[in-house]
Amino acid sequence: METLTGVSAVAPSLQHPVQIRVVAHDDPLDGIDAVSVPVTSTHPVPPLLGVDHEGLRRAGFRPTIGHALPFPGGGMPVPVAVGVGALDELDAAGVRDAAAAFASAVPFDAQLATRIPVSEGLGPAAAAAAVVEGVLLARYRFSLRSSATEVVDVAALTLVAPAGEEAAVREGADRGRLMARVAMLSRDLATCPAGMLTATAMADLALALGRDAGLEVQVSGTEELESMGCGGLLGVNRGSVQPPRMVRLSYVPEDGGSEGHLGLVGKGIMYDSGGINLKPSDASHSQMKNDMSGAGAVLAAMTALREVGCRSRVTAYLMCTDNMPSGSAVQLGDVLVTRNGTTVEVMNTDAEGRLVMCDALALCVEDGADAIVDIATLTGACLRALGTEVAGVLGNSPRMVDLVRSAGEATDEPVWELPLIRRYRAQLDSTVADMTNLGGPYAGSITAGLYLEHFVDGTPWAHIDIAGTAQVETGSRWLPKGPTGFGARLLVELATGFGAGRPWAR
Repeated sequence: METLTGVSAVAPSLQHPVQIRVVAHDDPLDGIDAVSVPVTSTHPVPPLLGVDHEGLRRAGFRPTIGHALPFPGGGMPVPVAVGVGALDELDAAGVRDAAAAFASAVPFDAQLATRIPVSEGLGPAAAAAAVVEGVLLARYRFSLRSSATEVVDVAALTLVAPAGEEAAVREGADRGRLMARVAMLSRDLATCPAGMLTATAMADLALALGRDAGLEVQVSGTEELESMGCGGLLGVNRGSVQPPRMVRLSYVPEDGGSEGHLGLVGKGIMYDSGGINLKPSDASHSQMKNDMSGAGAVLAAMTALREVGCRSRVTAYLMCTDNMPSGSAVQLGDVLVTRNGTTVEVMNTDAEGRLVMCDALALCVEDGADAIVDIATLTGACLRALGTEVAGVLGNSPRMVDLVRSAGEATDEPVWELPLIRRYRAQLDSTVADMTNLGGPYAGSITAGLYLEHFVDGTPWAHIDIAGTAQVETGSRWLPKGPTGFGARLLVELATGFGAGRPWAR
């Protein structure tokens, strides 16, 4: 009997890549079960559906994004009317959402096909990429059930290209599949039970995936971390029976990387009990296996850099450990010595993410990174401020914040800038150490950012707080219920565009 270990258990989405083919607009759709027929609010209904706008309205369909209506009959494939709104307003986010509605309207092991909608502002490559992402991400499921589930992955997807645009659609489809794979891997890691995905297992997975992705991977355990002086990560790990792991991933383009050096840091708390400051026993406690979503997003993004042709060097750190209560756990009032020599008084053991990441931020500075971006499920304050649709971003560099914002807009993983209010830095003052790990009762996201900024030593830096966006309670669009994988696609887009114009230098 197969045991639940290894890549197939913790990252099942990698095991069954969907088959995608591109056909011309007039090719027969042999073997297809269902075909998406885009319906706009500004143009006549395509003849394939055999009705007009009034007929669709009477059937309860509106030509707006998010609406999909199958037309079952005796023939195959089944046409599915899919609303795309006004054609002149159609963008990649709208196409992605429309494709997700189509995929959700045919909940069976179907051979799917969809016609690629294009507009004056949206070319066939971008539209194809969005379609693939929408279909695959909407149908994503992580299951450890011993029996088959009703909701299944897409068996195959056929893209019907506009006349003469087959090559562009193929190019877009390849990128869409890659970006969907990145997001699904990140979801896999955040969904996997913490008992299966320990810090050691995360490091082993990084080694396996890193080799295939052309990355240099270095794993540091307890002894190496002690010799390196990574007291933040070691301090948080003190209460756990599972050893810590720091994973360093290095990507270098074939030409050596002529467009800058980006540092990435991901929070990898494999399970967060809160430590001595134990979390309340409610539903949120069971979600704390996803407190490594930042590290999962970074690892997933790094596996795609060679395939997207990233022109910059990228060095990433995954800071992985549990945060558990025990007789050996870090106590309130303890002082930790971090990698750069800063002493930190622990005022709350549930403010542990910043403790593990500060060591990595200092290491990025030592690596000579031109700029640094960290990502973490860091503060409940960010969730309360921005909700589950938008992540927070803070930074010491407007250029880097803008680069993160642009990457978020391109991937429909939006961020909103919060200010680094310097006067709040006094809330981190300690009477016995250089600083504390917790500010006052208000502005928690900002004081957390101010803590992290201390360790970048003036290097251009941006911090992405995904505490709100890492998980959704109710599925919608291309986000099924559960961990979202938010940030993985954003980081790929960020790294790809990082070198253009050397934004960190201005």
